[in-house]
Amino acid sequence: MRATVVWDEALLAYKLSNDHPLHPVRLDLTMRLARSLGVLEGVEPLIPTPAPDDELERVHVASYLEAVRRAPSHGDDPVHQLGTSDNPIFEGMHDASALVAGGSIAAAREIAEGRADRAVNLSGGLHHAMRDHAWGFCVYNDCAIAISWLLDHGYTRIAYLDTDVHHGDGVQAAFLDDPRVMTISVHQHPRTLWPGTGFASELGEGAAAGTAINLPLPPGTRDQAWLRAFHAVVPGLLRAFEPQILVTQCGADTHHEDPLAELSLTVDGHRAIYRACRDLAAEYAGGKWLALGGGGYNLIRGVPRSWTHLLATVLDRDVDPDRTIPAEWTSHAATLSNRPVPTTMTEEAPTDWTPWGGYTEVDVDRFVLETRRAVFPLHGLEPQNVLD
Repeated sequence: MRATVVWDEALLAYKLSNDHPLHPVRLDLTMRLARSLGVLEGVEPLIPTPAPDDELERVHVASYLEAVRRAPSHGDDPVHQLGTSDNPIFEGMHDASALVAGGSIAAAREIAEGRADRAVNLSGGLHHAMRDHAWGFCVYNDCAIAISWLLDHGYTRIAYLDTDVHHGDGVQAAFLDDPRVMTISVHQHPRTLWPGTGFASELGEGAAAGTAINLPLPPGTRDQAWLRAFHAVVPGLLRAFEPQILVTQCGADTHHEDPLAELSLTVDGHRAIYRACRDLAAEYAGGKWLALGGGGYNLIRGVPRSWTHLLATVLDRDVDPDRTIPAEWTSHAATLSNRPVPTTMTEEAPTDWTPWGGYTEVDVDRFVLETRRAVFPLHGLEPQNVLD
């Protein structure tokens, strides 16, 4: 498979503030780690350019773009959710956000124009941004923009799979009534986590009923249970939908040490998720896979290892979980934290999972059944048939 990695240090300019949870050091540390392990050896990164207004307006209204442009000089703008604690205003906000979106469009273009089968933009995955306001650390919704671009360039059936700990609300909202796009979000239950949306009962509207799928999971869900639930819902829906490309948002904030949420996955679980996405793209989407970053606020111990595994998976250069992290990386990371830095690419967590058996056997199964009962009949599938 041919693969493209979108990267330029200019993407580090998306820095909401020095102490904001979404800090670009996580990207820098990921790229440093991937290089030190040889994952990026011989890979020429695709350098993005900022998305122009007409591309951003695929998802956002022009008045919002203008508000983002003027915010650094005009100050707080409650109407557009700019200047909040989640979305502080920073110099160059428009340009930095447009560059992230441009990166996701560039990744999509590489696949659509036949130069790559897979592409990854770790700086992307800003899945919360809404049509006319910033939301949840996200200024422009590069995920939805890239999907819209693909719809205008030969794709008529796109599956979006979101494995961030938070509901992919902005992407769901963008395509809620568009039957060409299936959005699947696996996230911590909305009764326990912001943004409070993403219930199994949210299904899409009109002709698109059934193309919004939500699998909310309880706090404390670990790797094996998460993977059991994922495999009980996602493959059957992709098989029924027959997408031409799989777009994934690969937020790493499901990690058990993440400070903003309460799922309990490990870097080993994340590696298993990315390998599952690769397999699903191969089986159900003709091998076409656009992978985007997302959340992740365990900046040193979590995100760099998880997303290095993502890069390796996209490039078919899988890293042995027992691989020792080079000293050049650990010594650099140690200067940024007073916590112990990781020394291997694993947390030695089990990721084998028992397939769901059609009934409630463990706690996660009742959430599986709720989602399957809500959406499977809309695709001609039997909710309790394990073969669907």
